[in-house]
Amino acid sequence: MTADRPVPDVVVEPDVDRLARAVAEALVARLAAAQALRGTASVVLTGGSIGIAVLERVAALAAEPVRETVDWGCVDVWWGDERFVPEDDDERNEKAARRALLDHVGVDPARVHAMPASDGRFAEPEDAAAWYAEQLVAAGGGAVPAFDVLLLGMGGEGHVASIFPDSPAVGDERPVFAVRDCPKPPPTRLSLGFGAIGAATEVWLVVAGEGKAEAVARGIAGAEPRDLPAAGVHGTQATRWLLDAAAASRLPAG
Repeated sequence: MTADRPVPDVVVEPDVDRLARAVAEALVARLAAAQALRGTASVVLTGGSIGIAVLERVAALAAEPVRETVDWGCVDVWWGDERFVPEDDDERNEKAARRALLDHVGVDPARVHAMPASDGRFAEPEDAAAWYAEQLVAAGGGAVPAFDVLLLGMGGEGHVASIFPDSPAVGDERPVFAVRDCPKPPPTRLSLGFGAIGAATEVWLVVAGEGKAEAVARGIAGAEPRDLPAAGVHGTQATRWLLDAAAASRLPAG
């Protein structure tokens, strides 16, 4: 671990359901704190089964008498990656996020920054990625915004967003880029790069399942990002690995 990067926090919950609930509660608290300070908050969403489970729990919390509440009309919502498929395709992370959370909490449509779909204004994913990068820079006043929380899942081989091991994306310094011939379908995607991810104040890696335990252990230990991209993501103030017991099963004892 280098001196200029915060030591990651590791939180382990007994099972995937309690992990999703704990992450949802922590996200609500973090966004509420940001709004108390500035009046607004920002979050970068991820897809995947655990990512969407977290959003479903956040939506449920909105109906509960919790201590912290979020004004979702004052939250900027971004995505870490997206499948370059038609807008109504069930593969889109945006569609899943809207069903799980955004359709239920009164978001401001102008603050929901979805990555373009393949049947939208851009025929080529490279053009869509360049446009999204422009949106980020405009929102950040000339730089990528310092998102309050950036959520990431992780694949069993250690990929995050659509940055896969030993792929050109690992060394791509652009804030957003197109990914073609992705090893996991669908093959064409848009993704934030390490630089944009690393602009976030806090990066949370939410991982569940024994099949990811080895990659979790290697990532926390500081593996080479080209071999295991999850090891290359860090927030400016905090990096959190939020795990269920199965995903944490290969961590050193103690």
